[in-house]
Amino acid sequence: MGGTQVGPRAIGEYLKRMRERYERAKSEKRTELLNEMAAVTGYHRKALIRAMNRPARASGAMRQKRRGRPRRYGPRVVGALRVIWEAAGYPWSARLKALLPTWLPHVGRHLAIAAETEKRLREMSPRQMDRCLAPHRRDLRRRMYGRTKPGTLLKHHIPLKTDRWDVTEPGFTEVDLVSHSGDCADGEFAHSVNLTDIDTAWVETRAVLGKSQVRVQEVLARMRTDLPFALKGIDSDNGSEFINAHLYHYCRREDIQFTRGRPYKKDDNAHIEQKNWTHVRKLVGYERYDSTAAVDALNDLYAEVRLLQNLFLPSVKLVEKKRVGSRLRRRYDAPQTPLDRLATGGKGDAEKIQALVRQRARLDPFALAARIDRKLERVFRLANRRTRPADPIRPPAPSSQASRRPVEAARPVEAKNASTRSLENPKSGFSTATTGPHHAVRPRRQKRQEHRQRVTRILA
Repeated sequence: MGGTQVGPRAIGEYLKRMRERYERAKSEKRTELLNEMAAVTGYHRKALIRAMNRPARASGAMRQKRRGRPRRYGPRVVGALRVIWEAAGYPWSARLKALLPTWLPHVGRHLAIAAETEKRLREMSPRQMDRCLAPHRRDLRRRMYGRTKPGTLLKHHIPLKTDRWDVTEPGFTEVDLVSHSGDCADGEFAHSVNLTDIDTAWVETRAVLGKSQVRVQEVLARMRTDLPFALKGIDSDNGSEFINAHLYHYCRREDIQFTRGRPYKKDDNAHIEQKNWTHVRKLVGYERYDSTAAVDALNDLYAEVRLLQNLFLPSVKLVEKKRVGSRLRRRYDAPQTPLDRLATGGKGDAEKIQALVRQRARLDPFALAARIDRKLERVFRLANRRTRPADPIRPPAPSSQASRRPVEAARPVEAKNASTRSLENPKSGFSTATTGPHHAVRPRRQKRQEHRQRVTRILA
């Protein structure tokens, strides 16, 4: 009977029958019976011993009350918590606990929730939220690929910044560019200019077609006017979209501190690298957007995301790091929204901050999250999921090379059967075999003729 799988009801009937044999058997025989029951039910031997020694329950008797503390947070509480958690973009428990006072006044418009349920939600601790939401968590990790090239112009005129940010006022920011090239970096495609403030964690994002130096500088100038505080400094990587004369002279003219990180050291810009995931990649993914309509749709989406992230979603800031033995312990401050940090600090533009506070009182975060989902669908419809054409079949080698490997071994995949390239399999849909070393001895005229034929097939 080893390995037999039975249901819970059948296990109960089986153990009821085996109890009679177990009670009549001697100690040697009980060992064999326990081995048999463990093989059939999959239970531990100690659990089976307790079940056999437990007093039998009479037929029709009430089931004993569950031992331990009674369940405090039932399905209704967990269901309401899950609705808020999903609408807020799956924040971790400390942030989820901090956003509940702002979101709970609006949840009644979208979910029938009792006063007792709301009270339970307010009393729930972050650790208990983790336990309740554990069965619903999904963790998606994908690799990211950069598309920036190092800029050399004025590189030595822009100072390096490698030390830890130690600022107590808003205005000092990190900036980066996120490419939306999909699996092909050819041609012109959209980029997201991402900017985050170090003191308040305020984030601004704009989309731009291409990464022209002039366009990036103009986008940064427009983002500066939307900030609820004065822009005092920017810190970028070494990409040519930032290390150029346009941005350098603009910062000098506007009295903005301009620094850069070390080449190939992403930790120098750790704040903006984190925001690149939470505010861009996590939303729009890795598709290719290369049209003006897609850029407009991205900017329309970022306008809504700006309100949700800065007004309704709290974040934490690292206060200190302490090494204890071989471990590094980090201590964070209490979760706050970027707007709350600005309002309590009192160091930003008071008029803009008060306008944002009034706007937050009018907005419904659940409706805002629903609008973001609808605009995301529009953005995804504008993605360019093209398949690059496979290379044409090369002509066979001259007769002097006939003894070498035949060209049929390098025949590419047919276009109708070619699969789309992906990050996991970047060579799918392409010919991967070689055509032998005969290319080095082909005459120049034959090379030009093959090139014209290849271009003609691609254009056809």
